Amino acid sequence: MDTERYDRYRSAVAGESLPLAYLDRDALDANVETTRQRAGDLPVRVASKSIRCRAVLRYVLEQDGFRGIMCYTGHEAAHLASAGFEDLLVAYPLWHAGEIEAVCDAIEGETNVVLTIDSSDHVERIAAIAAEHGVEVPLCLDVDMSTTHLGVHFGVRRSGVRTPPEALALAETIADSAGVALAGVMGYEAQIAGLPDDDPSNNPVTNAVIRRLKRRSVPRLRDRRASVVGTLERAGYELAFVNGGGTGSLESTRRDDSVTELTVGSGFYAPHSFDQYREFQYEPAVGYAIEIVRRPAGDTYTCRGGGYVASGPPGIGKTPTPHLPSGASLRATEGAGEVQTPVAYDGPADLSPGDPVFFRHAKAGELCAHFEQLCVVEDSEIAVRHPTYRGDGVCFL
Repeated sequence: MDTERYDRYRSAVAGESLPLAYLDRDALDANVETTRQRAGDLPVRVASKSIRCRAVLRYVLEQDGFRGIMCYTGHEAAHLASAGFEDLLVAYPLWHAGEIEAVCDAIEGETNVVLTIDSSDHVERIAAIAAEHGVEVPLCLDVDMSTTHLGVHFGVRRSGVRTPPEALALAETIADSAGVALAGVMGYEAQIAGLPDDDPSNNPVTNAVIRRLKRRSVPRLRDRRASVVGTLERAGYELAFVNGGGTGSLESTRRDDSVTELTVGSGFYAPHSFDQYREFQYEPAVGYAIEIVRRPAGDTYTCRGGGYVASGPPGIGKTPTPHLPSGASLRATEGAGEVQTPVAYDGPADLSPGDPVFFRHAKAGELCAHFEQLCVVEDSEIAVRHPTYRGDGVCFL
């Protein structure tokens, strides 16, 4: 199977200038279906930071069970609104006036854009700018979903809102402010959704501890989110949505009765970091091809470029990995380099200068920051080329 796929990909990129980023349409379709099955009856919002391509966002949203986009900046939301996208949730707080004004312009153009907040400062800042523009900005209250175990913080450091009274106080601040309105609640359990069960950067004991902490966290997070939502609803606040989850937590998040929608991003592209989960499996759908340019030793082929390393704490789990041909691996002393990447190879393919080696990124959408287009592979050819955000001429972070 791997040999067949390599031959198909190699045929598709023959004659192309490398490096290039590719998208396997069949794999994407399989991942859309896997996500739909895992989500059950809940609709799925698509996380754009893991996609970064308007055509792919539109393609996924055309499928049953998917609605709305989770954006990562206000300028990105404005860019998508100008392209006709609706139902946009900006999941990270904004402060810069120009960025908030861009969102106000999109709202004035009748696009639904919701901004995330977790402090009265956020509310006051957005309300003042919204009032100047004569619009009402819907807000989403972000609830912290980290947990503490024997004094150890487990999760990411996002919101300062942790309890129902804190959430209610912030909701009251919103209600007392002109130009804003409470629209929803978000509780992202990052330590469940984005933390692999078997991270290769960790030793087996550490991974076992992480899995145990994840299991212990799930009921606590369900209770916290439900308590916040219940408190707000009893106080008379009508929530249009309660957002939760990510690719790695759909099974547990969908069982939270307070959640009305899930979010998935990485699952559509399936970067290699998502190979390390035990409850689900996705098909590698996006990667990049680099070209063999020399052969310094019998088992080593050196390729041009390739050093696209993912964000987050450094470690082997953040480096790209050779995908095809099967049997290729990075040299531990060099890894994936800025201008060259030597690959050790022990496999059946007959490789020569000019042949491609296909890699998978550790994360999903970050790869698109390096390429202007995604080349969509169907059968053994490139069927279409979709511009990424970079190809659109924009860069948001």
